Amino acid sequence: MERLYIVEAYRDPFCPNSIAEAVRMSNLQYKLIRRGKVKDLYEKDGSLILFHSDRISAFDNVFKQLIPYKGIYLNLLSAYWFEKTKSIFPNHFIELIDDRTMRVIKAERIDIEWIVRGYIYGSAWRAYSKGKRIISGVKLPSGLIMGEKLPDPILTPTLKVDRGHDVEIDKNYAIDKGLLTREEWSEIEEACIKLYNFYSSVADKVELIIADVKLEFGRCKDGLIQIDEPPTHDSARIWCKKYYRPGCSQEDHCLDKEFFRSYLRYIGFKENSEIQKIPFKVIAQVAWRVRGAYEVLSSKRSINEIPLLGLKELMEDE
Repeated sequence: MERLYIVEAYRDPFCPNSIAEAVRMSNLQYKLIRRGKVKDLYEKDGSLILFHSDRISAFDNVFKQLIPYKGIYLNLLSAYWFEKTKSIFPNHFIELIDDRTMRVIKAERIDIEWIVRGYIYGSAWRAYSKGKRIISGVKLPSGLIMGEKLPDPILTPTLKVDRGHDVEIDKNYAIDKGLLTREEWSEIEEACIKLYNFYSSVADKVELIIADVKLEFGRCKDGLIQIDEPPTHDSARIWCKKYYRPGCSQEDHCLDKEFFRSYLRYIGFKENSEIQKIPFKVIAQVAWRVRGAYEVLSSKRSINEIPLLGLKELMEDE
């Protein structure tokens, strides 16, 4: 495949004295379906081509600056997971085309994000801390603290929307609105828990915790399949066991996008507002976390080899 990328020069986050090429978007010789926040989607001969750019998004914003190599590691980690889990539940992965691109089965997307939580954190914790004990139809025990491991993984699905905040839903809502059948719900619910348990077992062996993950599913001629992406820097909370403490925030040593969100909160970023240039040290930290998620989960590197700096330490290190 001809490499038609729109690239920009950046300092290399892994070798700061060198220059890296970061990819803003692709211009492949296929039919462009849409450009998402991070991925460009094409159609070719009845299948889809997913191209992973170096764009980064947060709080419903796609930022002007790029994270060099980000798309490569997202693509490679997605392929790794899809190969590992195809015997657990079928997925859309067909083949890697190159380090940024994969070919997948074209499916009809079910407009639900299936969030599997093994730990109470994020929006679930915020609701719980305000006294809510039933989330997406799941009753939670009293006395939990932020970041605590749940007795069993729970499913907290949301209605998927292209812009704005996703809406929490439950089984009855999804079926009543015709998003899927009762049988489809049961099949996906079982698949989500099985997949999450497998992801967690892999993470545990390399001293990581997958606290939660967003999954998506679709329909094809052979039935239901997993689509989009499995646990990556962009789609899961990935914590280091070495630094995990219930009751504490986990962002300083995570391998997921929450570190970048924490930086945005630190500088007072408001949703849909403009942001000044992201400092190189922040870009480098995000790049290492994306790379670390792939290399540690695939057993290519130890978590102790990933040079993570906490946000306070990073911002004070001028």
